[in-house]
Amino acid sequence: MGRAIVREPQVFLMDEPLSNLDAKLRVQTRSQIAELQRRLGITTVYVTHDQVEAMTMGHRVAVLRDGQLQQCATPRQLYDNPVNQFVAGFIGSPAMNLLIAPLTDDGAQLGGTKLPLPAAARTAARQAGLSELVIGIRPEHLHLANGAGELRGEVLVVEELGADALLHVRLAGGGDLVMARAEGRKPPAQGQGVTFHVQTDDIFAFHPVTGARLAG
Repeated sequence: MGRAIVREPQVFLMDEPLSNLDAKLRVQTRSQIAELQRRLGITTVYVTHDQVEAMTMGHRVAVLRDGQLQQCATPRQLYDNPVNQFVAGFIGSPAMNLLIAPLTDDGAQLGGTKLPLPAAARTAARQAGLSELVIGIRPEHLHLANGAGELRGEVLVVEELGADALLHVRLAGGGDLVMARAEGRKPPAQGQGVTFHVQTDDIFAFHPVTGARLAG
């Protein structure tokens, strides 16, 4: 990489340059590459299978699947407005929870309860003649609710990460598995019952066959 940089080319092409490094060195090196790119101002095309690298280093990220472009946007746009189920599940760590849910008159049936859907998503689902769809909820959007939440479940595994914790939860009424992010100092214990509140605007809806996002 150093020999390429001193030549001051018009563009850098990097194909998974960090894939053989250990985790700590990978984090350190990616920040060094990002700083070099900022300082040199040279366009860089960076190929990676690590979505964390793409999110932290890219100004515009192109998501490919089987050689087909799925979406090209800023990291924030990819995270907040994925165009389909593949992009939604690929961008974000831990990944978005994606669950098949039957439609009801005013929402979707999930975890033994009814979740309201954004109005535009309900309209798109009706127009498509769907009886079920794929619900997407990011782990940080499952808010612990101390018994007052719509979704109920049991904690199967707690991953302690220090500042926060990841909860692996089996939902009631169907047994779907989800992952939630919780405050790290006082997370629920393994085997404990929990409830979650989900805001309607934080729910993504996808077509169960095509994977396309239903407007929401």
